[in-house]
Amino acid sequence: MKAETVLSARSRKPANLGQILRWLLLFLGGLLMIAPITYMISTSLKWPHEIYNVNLIPEEPTIENYTYVLEDGRFYLWFINSIIIAVITTVSNLFFDSLVGYTLCKFRFPGRYIVFIAILSTLMIPTEMLVIPWYMMSQSFGWLDSYWGIMFPGLMTAFGTFLMKQFFESVPDDFLEAARIDGLNEFQIWWKIAMPLVKPALAALAIFVFLGNWTAFLWPLIVTNSVEMYTVPVGLSGFGDEVDVAWELIMTGAAISTLPTLVVFLIFQRFIIRGVVMAGLKG
Repeated sequence: MKAETVLSARSRKPANLGQILRWLLLFLGGLLMIAPITYMISTSLKWPHEIYNVNLIPEEPTIENYTYVLEDGRFYLWFINSIIIAVITTVSNLFFDSLVGYTLCKFRFPGRYIVFIAILSTLMIPTEMLVIPWYMMSQSFGWLDSYWGIMFPGLMTAFGTFLMKQFFESVPDDFLEAARIDGLNEFQIWWKIAMPLVKPALAALAIFVFLGNWTAFLWPLIVTNSVEMYTVPVGLSGFGDEVDVAWELIMTGAAISTLPTLVVFLIFQRFIIRGVVMAGLKG
């Protein structure tokens, strides 16, 4: 009995060591991920003369930077602009990407795969190559320096269409046929039957689209001319002049602007986790 106990104890040691190593790697990875955020918050609490001090704990912590940014009326305009643009583009993507993905997945029509491949091919085109056509289009239609001009390139995405099509593949056709027998039309079947079954994909797409539009910089910078139409990333880049850049104010604004992204993630994370669990059980 003692020999068996010793052997069993020895056999458990490698497993425990492996588990410790896994937790250690996860811990180190977590530290690497939160390091930029920690430095951002630390810098936002520093005076200008401490900016280039790499200490994470400020020598003289201050909230003057937050007071200055929040009292600046322009920041509220930029914040509202970013909220409007991010919310509208997210809702638009959830609607149109899921509708197109469902159509390409569940309907059989000539040229279906050609259409799908054409949509996917747009993913291989760098955004920088599309800026000039987008600008010419905005100029010709009078969309410069407007919400519509900022939003129209992202109202529907190839990535979202691909993501939703792949998730709709897991929706059983029997459910859809049963709904047709019950008298539902195709739009009602998509909205009432298929959409509730792909909530994890919708949550993931909402997070990706919201973050992408919230942090977008290049296109909003090009298409906007007035300070009142700036988004948060574009507006924060103006905290400075030709001689010096107010990094403490930029970091402060960036720290405040992370709050909506955290709220969106906290709202949708349970759907993503549920989707991962369901996928694991299915596998």
